[in-house]
Amino acid sequence: MILEPDICVIGAGTGGLVVAAGAAQMGARTVLIEKGEMGGDCLNYGCVPSKAMIAAAAAAQSVRETDRFGIETAEPEIDFADVLDRVADVIRAIAPHDSAERFEGLGVRVIREHARFTARNEVRAGEFTIRARRFVIATGASPSVPEITGLETVPFLTNETVFANRERPSHLVVLGGGPVGVELVQAHRRLGVAVTLVEKGAILGKDDPELVEFVRARLRQEGVDLREGAGVVSVAKAAEGLIVNVRGDGGPARLAASHLLIAAGRRPNVDGLGLEAAGVEHSSAGIRVDARLRTTNPKIFAVGDVLGGLQFTHVAAHHAGVVLRNALFRLPAKADTRAVPWVTYTQPELAHVGVSEAKARADGIDFRILRHFLDDNDRAVAERSTDGLIKVVVGKRGRILGASIVAPHAGELILPWVMAVRQRMKISAFASVIAPYPTFSEISKSAAGTYFTPKLFGPTTRKLVRFLARFG
Repeated sequence: MILEPDICVIGAGTGGLVVAAGAAQMGARTVLIEKGEMGGDCLNYGCVPSKAMIAAAAAAQSVRETDRFGIETAEPEIDFADVLDRVADVIRAIAPHDSAERFEGLGVRVIREHARFTARNEVRAGEFTIRARRFVIATGASPSVPEITGLETVPFLTNETVFANRERPSHLVVLGGGPVGVELVQAHRRLGVAVTLVEKGAILGKDDPELVEFVRARLRQEGVDLREGAGVVSVAKAAEGLIVNVRGDGGPARLAASHLLIAAGRRPNVDGLGLEAAGVEHSSAGIRVDARLRTTNPKIFAVGDVLGGLQFTHVAAHHAGVVLRNALFRLPAKADTRAVPWVTYTQPELAHVGVSEAKARADGIDFRILRHFLDDNDRAVAERSTDGLIKVVVGKRGRILGASIVAPHAGELILPWVMAVRQRMKISAFASVIAPYPTFSEISKSAAGTYFTPKLFGPTTRKLVRFLARFG
């Protein structure tokens, strides 16, 4: 069967779904091809299940910590399998929004097959041949599995399988200290699992080390065996579970584990798509695109994780909007990643947007650093959650270049700073607002105020005040 739509989307993750829904609702004849689960990684293996597990883990931890308010409780009883069942319930609750039925109701032709390009303007999917005016590749990424001696002989988990595990590990070893690894380490620890995290460098290496230290301290406080500067060199089966051999700065170590979780990054899904036949340049790092997200075949676009780089759901959604403007309206829209935020959902949360201190220093930018610690925030003191910091990078003439926050709700607190970086606002905009009291959000105003402190309370101001006092 030959189909000739206006636009054909390959992949039903966030990027693909936003393109397909937008195109169909704006009158374009749309085909969406997905061989796996509708909703992609975010719904089924990433954002949704991980945050559901994190919420359950936070509830358990809050019970343990009630004594900080003078309330004594016993250690919570955790039914690990029931927790994971409730994680699955969350996925099922959200799934209808991403379902084939909903998209068919919007007018999208959904094909549940593997897609492969057979020519520059042709895709084969099952019994269908699709010749579209424009194609969009949104196939996402998959867990990257490093070469480790013996790994092929033992079972291991990734973010795509960990939420299907109903058996509570007695000892979980996690390889990889990026956001996924760190989030899952803390969640499992709070759910009563002994956890060891192995990271060849420093955890959360893309974030500001000063702020990461708050997360590191919290992990150790909660009992995580944290091994930075170390790597897994081999694994082997054991009578009960497996043996994980680690080598690092502290020398070799032999860890007896019940489960192994690989969280060592993600690789773009480019294999098996027939991209050579389509004239689409790509590598193991992802598909090459220009600023308008066009591939080397100008009739084919690519969005989201398959590009490599910033692999976030919100980036994929941004890409989708750019593609819709280009593909449907011929507008020269370009992807703009100057103000892309990211959040690691540990406790405390760690959020960032824009230029970091390290980046500003490396680029030779003239900048100032503004800081405000959470232990000087009344709401944080009231809630006994004072471990945290906001750090703002300010350029010439007070222009806001970037901000990082480690605090409860940092993912919520970062949004005004995203707007500030994108709109090239000045720090005076934050310093002059009236912030509600008492709130965590006051740290933004307090940090901004420190920019003016040296002048406001300096000798020049003192002289001026004394001079004006002479006139009554």
